[in-house]
Amino acid sequence: MKDLGIKEIKKIIPHRYPMLLLDRVVEVIPGKSATGIHNVSFNEEVVQASSKTNPVLPAPLIVEALAQTGAVALLSEEKFSGKTAYFGGIQQADFFDKAQPGDQLILKTELTKIRKNIGVGIGKAYVKEKLIVSAELTFVIN
Repeated sequence: MKDLGIKEIKKIIPHRYPMLLLDRVVEVIPGKSATGIHNVSFNEEVVQASSKTNPVLPAPLIVEALAQTGAVALLSEEKFSGKTAYFGGIQQADFFDKAQPGDQLILKTELTKIRKNIGVGIGKAYVKEKLIVSAELTFVIN
């Protein structure tokens, strides 16, 4: 599937400002995986509020961005088109570093299991080529 901009992403997932954390999706294999991008900016209120001396994108929001990336992969599959994927939980999350203003997060989520209306995926967030977050995520489709 081709590169997705904001308009196309908003047709697939219901998120809107300030909770839409994908700026672009550069690759989608429907029902399998997706790669998204989030450009971390000091203009984001959550980044400004994180610290006066060392602003970062809060780690839970990086996990949410990975979940949104996975939702795009899941809902791009024809049988789930038009449905909503809810974030069902985090089985495990490991945090190795932070994302600061000026960083570009590369968000990769691979779906590892889909049974009926439940999906499981592994999300990995990178800054440049450095892994900063890894998480196992659960999705519920409605």
